[in-house]
Amino acid sequence: MASPNIVSSSQSSLSPPPATSIASTNGGYESGEIDWDNLGFKVTKTDYMFIAKSSLDGDFEQGQLIPFGNIELSPSAGILNYGQGLIEGSKAYRREDGGIFVFRPQDGAIRMQIGAERMCMPCPAVDQFVDAVKQTALANKRWIPPADKGTLYIRPLLMGSGAVLGVAPAPEYTFLVYACPVGNYLKGATEALSLYVEEEVHRAVCGGAGGVKSITNYAPVMKAMRNAKRKGFTDVLYLDSVNNKYIEEASSSNIFLIKGKVILTPKASGTILEGITKKSVIDIAHDLGYQVEERSIEVEELITAEEVFCTGTALGVAPVGSVTYKDKRIEYKISSEIVSQQLNTRLVGIQRGTIEDKRNWIVEVK
Repeated sequence: MASPNIVSSSQSSLSPPPATSIASTNGGYESGEIDWDNLGFKVTKTDYMFIAKSSLDGDFEQGQLIPFGNIELSPSAGILNYGQGLIEGSKAYRREDGGIFVFRPQDGAIRMQIGAERMCMPCPAVDQFVDAVKQTALANKRWIPPADKGTLYIRPLLMGSGAVLGVAPAPEYTFLVYACPVGNYLKGATEALSLYVEEEVHRAVCGGAGGVKSITNYAPVMKAMRNAKRKGFTDVLYLDSVNNKYIEEASSSNIFLIKGKVILTPKASGTILEGITKKSVIDIAHDLGYQVEERSIEVEELITAEEVFCTGTALGVAPVGSVTYKDKRIEYKISSEIVSQQLNTRLVGIQRGTIEDKRNWIVEVK
């Protein structure tokens, strides 16, 4: 199989160094080079990315690490013309002892396989996916922030890179993994979300691809997000497209409501993405003695909720300070004792290694 057609921003061809030299090059930890306290959540050029290719009917090659750079695509590539692409997200954490760990990469691999079947794409095996994530984290080791300063956000991307004219699966596919150091997704570490309930634009429809992490799910929500942010809101909360009365999710996160000892979240039925952080929070909630109900939730139930919060890989567990629906603002009390804070503390503790991981969620990178 031909080697990946990659073009760096600084050179016309790339010859990837052996994995051993990559590991030794980035094994050092030079904290003085990066302002860890002001990372934000943005693209930062790191050192290396992982890439592998496959034909439509073949298996993915072993793949390789190459210097971070631009990629070259045919103007007829399936990803560009027909949106044949999937993304995933994971994070690598540096612990106090210097150890590096990734949170539930195997779940991202399985979710990508489900999405690939829906989008008529071949997909790396679970072991291949996890190994690529680990290799990318290790190759960019010096970019992983110190404990409690941030994380290395890892983005696996599967795309139809082969040229195709006419609506059909591409003849070639590229699996690519890159990474960026990030701080808090929100501008302020303690900032609460303010959501606007969207009644005209729908994120997903029955029978569509709303239940998989397709790239086609994100551009259509940008206009609604832009309009909401212009009005001072953080994000948009979408309703179902059939009845326009059941809450589904925000633009890139799942939503939960709390009523007493019961935690409610919309049941995924093809239009809601099955979040990995969402699944983790549900398990943690059970551990803490809460009852969790996954069901249809009418938007009016936001009025009687004691607490609302959102979850996502990038976002973590974030409290919602207010939801605005039909020009009525519903406010929720925010404090260090709210349930979402308890859930977040437990989740972060497992990720950081200060709380025992009883479910094998954590994968060590070494």
